Amino acid sequence: MTAEQAAAAYAGSLDDALSFIKSGERFLVVSHVQPDGDAISSTLVIAWLLQQLGKQAVLMNEGAVPARLHYLDGADTIVNYSEQAPEEKFDRIISVDCADARRIGRVAESFGAAARLLNIDHHPTNDAFGAVNLLRADAAATVEILYDLIERAGLALDQSVATAIYTGLLTDTGGFRYSNTTPRVMHIAAAMLSLGVPGHQLADYLLERMTKAQLLILQRGLNQLTFSEDNRIAWLTVTAADMADTGASGEDLEGLVNYARNVEGVEVGLLFKEAGENQVKVSLRSAAQADVAAIAQSFGGGGHVRAAGCKLETSIDHAVQQVVQAVKEALK
Repeated sequence: MTAEQAAAAYAGSLDDALSFIKSGERFLVVSHVQPDGDAISSTLVIAWLLQQLGKQAVLMNEGAVPARLHYLDGADTIVNYSEQAPEEKFDRIISVDCADARRIGRVAESFGAAARLLNIDHHPTNDAFGAVNLLRADAAATVEILYDLIERAGLALDQSVATAIYTGLLTDTGGFRYSNTTPRVMHIAAAMLSLGVPGHQLADYLLERMTKAQLLILQRGLNQLTFSEDNRIAWLTVTAADMADTGASGEDLEGLVNYARNVEGVEVGLLFKEAGENQVKVSLRSAAQADVAAIAQSFGGGGHVRAAGCKLETSIDHAVQQVVQAVKEALK
């Protein structure tokens, strides 16, 4: 497909998404379990878009909004399904930042029997599970796609939605440091700054500041830092006991895997987190030599070429053995 054909296909997908939205009145908006900055921001951006078009929206996630994202306008309106599952069933669904339907989690129990879903996402491993799919694998974040959708709809942004868009870009590009920081990303970020988004304050708050629990779990994790024989793979392990002893929550682990990946000479960094009896969540980060999305997919997960994740039903020791071996094979 030529660049012109790809652009035309993407424009068509934007129009299809807008048609889906305009043909409905009440929507359920969902993102992935254990939501990050892009997931929550995308939820709030699509909610803003729906409101501008005169639509009703219920925002929902399987769990709670991370505490550090409560500054976003509307974050307190996102329903925590695990605490207040609604009786209502929804026939119009919009999922954002979900690489596959499983990532929606238990919120899917609120889908009606005849539900139709608009799938908006930027993960290369997305399996196009929606009735309508708005996908762009080269987008840095799902909010980048939503910015395009807002432009296509001819709507003028305000500071509130601009802050959410900037937050999604900032977090999914690692503070505009990752390889997904394209000229388009910087163009959008600049436009958001021009609307009054306090970029330097958000960078300090989201990327620099740490809670005591984060520092303590980092200390525990670094104490378990292990390297492969050739030092090309490094991994950290965090047990349930580590989490309990430090008082850390899942959001306190965000970015911890980068400490393994950032060691000079390391090609793949891994974080193994004990999530329950015989349940281990794995985060994978790559420099350039390995496609960690493909590795994660082999274990039922997914993500991006340089950042991915999966979940294994086994002991943490066995999970380390399996995944490290798979990475070794990928690096050959």
